[in-house]
Amino acid sequence: MEPGNETLVTDFILEGLANTRELPSLFFLLLYLLTLLGNALTLLTVLCDPQLHALPTYGFLGHLSFLDTCLSSVTVPKILPGLAGPSSRTISFGGCVVQLYAFHFLASTVCFLYTVMAYDRFLAVCHPLRYTVVMSRRACVGLAAGTWLTGSLHAAIQAALTFCLPYCGPNRVEYFICDIPAMLKLACTDMATNRAVILANIGAVAAVCFLLICGRLRVFSTCSAHLSLVLWLFESHIQRGSSCILHCSHPSAEPLHIHSEEQGDEKGLKKLACGQTLSPYA
Repeated sequence: MEPGNETLVTDFILEGLANTRELPSLFFLLLYLLTLLGNALTLLTVLCDPQLHALPTYGFLGHLSFLDTCLSSVTVPKILPGLAGPSSRTISFGGCVVQLYAFHFLASTVCFLYTVMAYDRFLAVCHPLRYTVVMSRRACVGLAAGTWLTGSLHAAIQAALTFCLPYCGPNRVEYFICDIPAMLKLACTDMATNRAVILANIGAVAAVCFLLICGRLRVFSTCSAHLSLVLWLFESHIQRGSSCILHCSHPSAEPLHIHSEEQGDEKGLKKLACGQTLSPYA
């Protein structure tokens, strides 16, 4: 196509996935509502119980529930109308940019938060006498803010590399949301360099999270939940056929999964938070 005859795309049509079109919209709506309910109950439990406020572990758990709720809300409200009919599958170019950025911002922030939670577990198990000193309120706020900043930077790189390309040809996205692999197929120029940089960026984020979680073999078993969820999140991004249901349902299960591994240390952590366990060397 000659440069003078190029017409830039102003909107896209989300095709969805063939293996999900036969499922009723009510099915995904119920999964989404269960996700909201599960995360809301977790967040309210943390907020309403004064004893849990002193425990960084549960503060991060409430933070995770909030992020998971936002992550589902970025995609599911657009997926549900699309299942009802093709007329609701159109999304503007600007809306597509916002959706891609928000999705990668929240998803990467969740992965970074898993890493922080694994570090919190490492301190609680391997350095219990120093736990309350190292994981102070100021340190927890700084770690939480750091996950948001790094997630924002990561998403900005992904969105910039994706939408700096010209889109002047077909506008049918072979996916249920505006995600990077589907969008790159529509670019009307060579995107090999952009694809390589994007994959390198995603791979670096996954590798850093994986290495930080697994870096301490002594506490590996206590961080297995965090590790499995990081791998699950990145695998679902690769195996796109099953990720439509994952977008609707997986967040509500994550806090419960992690919480089940934290029950064994709950009493010890509460004692540390209340100052009942003192170091003989303090």
